[in-house]
Amino acid sequence: MPANDLAIVVLAAGKGTRLKSSLAKVLHRAGGRPLVEQVLRACAPLGAKRTVVVVGHQAEQVTAVIEPLEAASVLQHPQHGTGHAMQVARRALGNSKLAIVLPGDAPLIRAGTLRAMVAAHRAASAAATVLSAVVNDPRGYGRIVRKSETQVGAIAEESQLTEEQRDINEINSSIYCFSLDKLWAALAQVKPNNKHREIYLTDAIGVLASKGENVLAQVAPDPREVLGCNTRADLAEVDRIFREWKRNALMNDGVTIQLPETVMIDPEVTAGEDTVIEPGVQLLGKTKIGARCVIRASSVLADAILGDDVIVEPHCVVAKSRLDDGVSIGPFARVRPDCHLKANVHIGNFVELKKTVLGEGTKAGHLTYLGDAKIGAKSNVGAGTITCNYDGFAKNPTTIGSRVFIGSNSALVAPLRVGDGAYIAAGSTITENVPAEGLGIARGRQSNKPGWAAKKRRELTAAKAGSNSSRKPSRGSKSHRTRSARKSGKKARRR
Repeated sequence: MPANDLAIVVLAAGKGTRLKSSLAKVLHRAGGRPLVEQVLRACAPLGAKRTVVVVGHQAEQVTAVIEPLEAASVLQHPQHGTGHAMQVARRALGNSKLAIVLPGDAPLIRAGTLRAMVAAHRAASAAATVLSAVVNDPRGYGRIVRKSETQVGAIAEESQLTEEQRDINEINSSIYCFSLDKLWAALAQVKPNNKHREIYLTDAIGVLASKGENVLAQVAPDPREVLGCNTRADLAEVDRIFREWKRNALMNDGVTIQLPETVMIDPEVTAGEDTVIEPGVQLLGKTKIGARCVIRASSVLADAILGDDVIVEPHCVVAKSRLDDGVSIGPFARVRPDCHLKANVHIGNFVELKKTVLGEGTKAGHLTYLGDAKIGAKSNVGAGTITCNYDGFAKNPTTIGSRVFIGSNSALVAPLRVGDGAYIAAGSTITENVPAEGLGIARGRQSNKPGWAAKKRRELTAAKAGSNSSRKPSRGSKSHRTRSARKSGKKARRR
């Protein structure tokens, strides 16, 4: 049910200096989506009345990502800390009583964890609830300093930890639930007494605790949910976890994934029962795979739709295209966008398709390019065939009927039509339409010359022999005379 008193605030104004990137931190991708989109999707099931994203660095690009998710943006400029960001968002929150505040770079958070935090906050009538996590290595995080088993006394930033506090392994996730009337009063008392001269939400937690307000810490069930993305290594780890979750979900639904740690699957991908995915496969975008399919090693499918019993042999690429039931492709086939392979089509090794429809049962086995083509049912396209679809100015269509046989090494110069049941002779360059049941042939007539090869070899042998003899010096040559003179001189000296 919608929570009419609840708002979501995502803090997404920062640049992310440690990523060493010209792209804003929250626009980097993990698990197939921008970080800020992952956060907003996790919050969506809570049914908050308002969702506000505080933007700053590359505000226009961030806003373009969040607007389709029904989130409003508020600009923080200049940026003076997380507490200041909440003050900037205050007007946009309207009459909301509670707010969940999240950083835009913590994409692994789950709706169930947020829901449990809000429930605990409401049950205790808390002023603030901090989502914490217990980790083995707390370095780099602020620590939760408890004053009792249930109550939080403060959040200690790592740079300000005492020796005793360094042993605390309960960390602050920077995810909170606030009763907003309490928060506004606390923020009014926070002073920017730090080296950055900024107002921090963690200081507001300290103010609330010092006033005896009820401040809770809710421990996340899985500490990985609170991981932030401050470095490239963090991004890689978060992406790995997303991919692991997705693979596990598919395997739970009856999909076999071999060496799953090598397989990349985006969040919106679906696959039917008894489908097998081999190592090194990438399933991207909104790819949908039917039942009993086999996707062999190192193939990449992006926004592809596959029916049942489809076989994709190794090292194939399929993008924004549809493969119906029983289709087989590859190995080393490329299906570019806007192709439709109807039932039981086969395309083989080193075949490339672009904006092409292949009718039921049609085959193109080897070394073929078909672009801007429409081919009927049960036709056969021989090895080395190409549709010459580009004339230097525009792309032109080729239409081939059903039961057509295209001989090997044929060039079909578009625009062109080949009727049903026609034949194209191997090695032809076809520039005119071929009628149904006709034969198209366009090649030079063969001429045999008996004895030509033997005669040619004799000529070559003779020419080679003549060339070698011309390089030997004659007795009257300069070099011969020089050698003779040297010999005469030696005889003279002996005398």
